[in-house]
Amino acid sequence: MPGQRTRIGLVPPAASLLIIIPAWNEQDTIADVIAEVRREIPLADVLVVNDGSKDSTVQFARASGATVLDLPINLGVGGAMRAGYKYALRAGYDRTVQLDADGQHAPAAVASLMKTMDDEAADIVIGARFAGVGDYKVRGPRWWSMRILSMVLSRIAKTRLTDTTSGFKACNAAAIQLFAVDYPAEYLGDTVESLVVASRAGLRVRQTGVEMRERAGGRPSHSPLKAAIFLVRAILALVVAVSRPRIAVPGAVSDA
Repeated sequence: MPGQRTRIGLVPPAASLLIIIPAWNEQDTIADVIAEVRREIPLADVLVVNDGSKDSTVQFARASGATVLDLPINLGVGGAMRAGYKYALRAGYDRTVQLDADGQHAPAAVASLMKTMDDEAADIVIGARFAGVGDYKVRGPRWWSMRILSMVLSRIAKTRLTDTTSGFKACNAAAIQLFAVDYPAEYLGDTVESLVVASRAGLRVRQTGVEMRERAGGRPSHSPLKAAIFLVRAILALVVAVSRPRIAVPGAVSDA
């Protein structure tokens, strides 16, 4: 049954879609996020990847009926998501959606990601904040860095991308297979670098506009100081990404 572990630590999929929620010290929001997923996407399974939390995130997630993958140390979002993709691959899920544990991503928007994936034969669909939906604003160095990243990654992915740092992301079986073995764990690797890895592997990346909400709790991952150096680190992440060797994925849909 969903929310319970089998003897080998995997839950046979009751659905083809797995919602993966990386969580680090999100006890204030995790239960509400899981409850909203249950309401909006009742046919999906929910996996919370506890990324070395020191609070009661694990207890609240399990009490809410989610399956929990409990990492002993904090690996960051990239490391947590790689563990989630490994779980999805081994358990046999056809699709995954990464959802934040802080309430910023609306589960109701998952349907839009799935529709775009079907309509555009996409392997990966990004829930984009700057694609004509909602009024999410970013200013200063982060805005400039996001714009530069979007311009460069749009050329690499051969499609228009406006929000390459969004963590709201849907993947099909080909993307799950790739990310289970090659998902960057460094700063911005889970967003910027992963899109380069996917595009260079022949996966088709698309986006759909979504409305992002304010954090429902916890603390933001970026301080004002980090925001000031975001541009430099983003460029470095992009340089690292394009220097990585290509990995071919059987069955990938290529735009080449």
